[in-house]
Amino acid sequence: MTRSMVDPASDRPLPGTDSLPAVFMRGGTSKGLILHRADLPARQEDWSALFLALMGSPDAYGRQLNGMGGGVSSVSKICVVGPPSVPGADVDYTFAQVMVDEARVDFGGNCGNMSSAIGPFALDEGLIKVAGPEACVRIHNTNTGKIIHAFFPMEGDKARVRGDFRIPGVSGTGAPIRLEFLDPGGASTGKLLPTGQASQWLDIPRRGRFRVSMVDAANACVLVDPQSAGLTGIEMPAELTARPDVLEMLNDIRIHASVAMGIAGSLEEARGRRMIPFVGMVSPPQDAVMLSGETIRAEEVDLTVRMISSGQPHQALQLTASLCIAVAARIDGTVAAVAARRDDSRKELRIGMPSGILTVGAAVRQDAAGWVAERGYFFRTARRLFDGRVYPMP
Repeated sequence: MTRSMVDPASDRPLPGTDSLPAVFMRGGTSKGLILHRADLPARQEDWSALFLALMGSPDAYGRQLNGMGGGVSSVSKICVVGPPSVPGADVDYTFAQVMVDEARVDFGGNCGNMSSAIGPFALDEGLIKVAGPEACVRIHNTNTGKIIHAFFPMEGDKARVRGDFRIPGVSGTGAPIRLEFLDPGGASTGKLLPTGQASQWLDIPRRGRFRVSMVDAANACVLVDPQSAGLTGIEMPAELTARPDVLEMLNDIRIHASVAMGIAGSLEEARGRRMIPFVGMVSPPQDAVMLSGETIRAEEVDLTVRMISSGQPHQALQLTASLCIAVAARIDGTVAAVAARRDDSRKELRIGMPSGILTVGAAVRQDAAGWVAERGYFFRTARRLFDGRVYPMP
């Protein structure tokens, strides 16, 4: 049966929107729809209305019950995969963050968690062929223009799903997927340190002064010293959600940092960009309770982090933000480097966050031109949950 779908904002018909082939996958601590580029309108400008209709946005109730979204930013995501458009890549991947309560889709950055699903998707969908016990899929993220290498084990001619690797925030285990971000610096702004400073005071009218570092690796982040904001750095997501004054303060930091980093040309423009820069509170290792009720001990981590994503406190960590933090922790003078436990014998950084401990590695060097982020890496798991056809909200 053919049905004509319309853009809820304009009542105009949406092109090709009877239904679409789709895969629903978990990637790391996120979930989202993955679509083939060939099944979408030719112009990316025509995708937003369709994606809103697929996910059930905007939803004044904040639940997206009439679509595939789950009411929070980590499960309101869409990925588009197609043939590569640049040399050295096997596939193109475009990430879309669909807002829950707004009629808006943000293509401004990448999602590291969903990036872990792209290699297995491309292989299992027949977009690429791999022989041998391990696959390496070279992914071109069109949002940032960066290349990601995804390494994962094979089972026959498919990506292996079962394994004993466990990641914080996800029940069960799976096959490990190593994601290696090459040359991640300047993914959003073109500069690793967009303001040219490792750290600085950010003055916000009627708010005060905040000690921050504005760093751009994999995705742009503004990292805040929580003490300068009157916070401890171990507030839990529910506590932050219950304090709208704190969320408004952190959003003001994001807005002013967006202008300082050159992401937005004005405060008004920055208010309309909710994805980047991510806002993170970084503090020294400290005891903190996890969502599970267990306690992370200070000696188990090198840094404590709380992140805000699309205006919502994150229950885990965005992987691109984690990579950015790992890079920042190796740049002398950043708030992350000052707060982090230094151990030159260990390459990885152990980050304590609400869902547990995340380990991420980064290689950074300093030359005559300044700091350079060579690469960053971490491990995830991913799993196909459903495939079939998805119907936009009428």
